[in-house]
Amino acid sequence: MTDQIGVIGAGAWGTTLAVLLADAQRPVSLWTRTADAAQRLAHARTNERYLPGITFPPNVRVMTDHAYLAEPHRFYVLAVPSAHVRATLRQVADKLHPEAPILSVVKGIEEGTHLRMTEVIEEELPGRRVAALSGPNLAREIAGGKPAGSVVASTDAELAAELASVLSSDRFRVYTNPDVIGVELAGALKNIVALAAGMVDGLGFGDSAKAGIITRGLAEMTRLGVAAGAHPLTFAGLAGVGDLIATCMSPLSRNRRAGELIATGVPWPEAGERLTGIAEGVATVTGALELAAAQAVEMPIAEQVRSVVFEQRPPLAAVAALMARSPKDELGD
Repeated sequence: MTDQIGVIGAGAWGTTLAVLLADAQRPVSLWTRTADAAQRLAHARTNERYLPGITFPPNVRVMTDHAYLAEPHRFYVLAVPSAHVRATLRQVADKLHPEAPILSVVKGIEEGTHLRMTEVIEEELPGRRVAALSGPNLAREIAGGKPAGSVVASTDAELAAELASVLSSDRFRVYTNPDVIGVELAGALKNIVALAAGMVDGLGFGDSAKAGIITRGLAEMTRLGVAAGAHPLTFAGLAGVGDLIATCMSPLSRNRRAGELIATGVPWPEAGERLTGIAEGVATVTGALELAAAQAVEMPIAEQVRSVVFEQRPPLAAVAALMARSPKDELGD
């Protein structure tokens, strides 16, 4: 078995995982879409745009040539924005080594189909073994050597155990979970809640309001996840509460920062242009609400986030709408 690992996507998280795996003395191929980007990364041996100051280990090979993807790989890591997953897979499908599994580290729900990312992979690459990685994983912290935990989910227990073993190190602890639906939905939906939490920050409402948004956001996430077939306890784990806390609280969170900018008067998409990277919550909210409608699940916070981002509803009006909702049992809908 080859030990080479291919990382498809050279953004912040893809680059971080390439460095993490290379630090564990594994050969890594880091694939980027354009020759210019590959040449720049290969020459600088760092990703100045996303992770300045983090040097690539010598066993990271940067490439754009599809021919290298066809080499034997132990597995591929898919690390592109959720909106580009299907197009990327179509671009590389006939180049990937046929026996290598794919680990999705993408957090999103496809608009129009409301499919999770592993479902998109399974549609485009039928028969391929797949898994998903999710958790409170801020790229800058992990690339800088700070400890973190994550969870890899697959219905294939042997694959999940293998991936967890390969990814785990003295600074990155990886658990396994058979609940792919829950792990993927938790990772995607928390970005929407983080947008709302950022809006609370931008409005200056304080920690009580933010705690309320995070908690009720978790209720929405869990409600939709369970309706879609997830295990409720997954949302109490690293992919759920863990990732939710990190994304809603950290100044490094792009989704939280996007919400904060919008609440201070910077409209979308201008707010997105001020970020280094993608605020996946914006790309996910429509697909999430499509899935919620299909499952007959109410998601009032997500609905207000969409109205603020895409319909330019004033954030204060969105808050007023949420506060005016009729009283409900906290344990119900």
